[in-house]
Amino acid sequence: MSARSLTDRRAGAAGDLRRTALLRALDEQLRQTDGDLDAVNVGDLTKQAGVTRPAFYFYFESKAAAVAAAADEMYGEVSTATSVLLGEGDPATRITRTLASLVRAGRDHRHLYRAMLQARNTSAEVRALWEADRRQFVAPIAAMITDERAAGRAAAGAPADALATMLLDLNERLLERLTFVTDADPTALTDAVAAIWLATIYGRTDLLHPSTHLTTQQGTPE
Repeated sequence: MSARSLTDRRAGAAGDLRRTALLRALDEQLRQTDGDLDAVNVGDLTKQAGVTRPAFYFYFESKAAAVAAAADEMYGEVSTATSVLLGEGDPATRITRTLASLVRAGRDHRHLYRAMLQARNTSAEVRALWEADRRQFVAPIAAMITDERAAGRAAAGAPADALATMLLDLNERLLERLTFVTDADPTALTDAVAAIWLATIYGRTDLLHPSTHLTTQQGTPE
């Protein structure tokens, strides 16, 4: 059984109007509370959604589970950003573009990301979901590192899967810092993380030059 099915009891019922209403109400309440999941009341949530309290638990075992379901859109944006990293082209451009997209997703869904961090800390099932989702990114990134090494473009070093795991951890730390530290500079931090990715995979940072710099404050690069 997947972690997602453990948390979202009706994960296959995405078109269900009651489930959709609950997730919409949750999103609105999290925006109002700046992502504070503890401040969300199930009774208020179901009243806003126009459903009964038992209906909430028909779909979700807890508020943490509901947040995990509500974060699907953000997860989709992260998947899209990662596909850029795994594509063709200059490595510095791919890495910087991917990180900029991740930061924008974190900014646009700040309330959900903050609530997801809360949920991860309180729910074993959500922690399992978080890890399962991250493992889906480890294998393709590790394969990319292996291919770059085989082509002579990347430096030899630690096992590719271990590097991929730790680099993804670094991405999470970047998003957490930008979520909770209001005066953090997203562009400077994103550039720093990009430099670490390049140094870790390619053994050099001089690949990060002005032409590959993509500010996180703008829209999605063309």
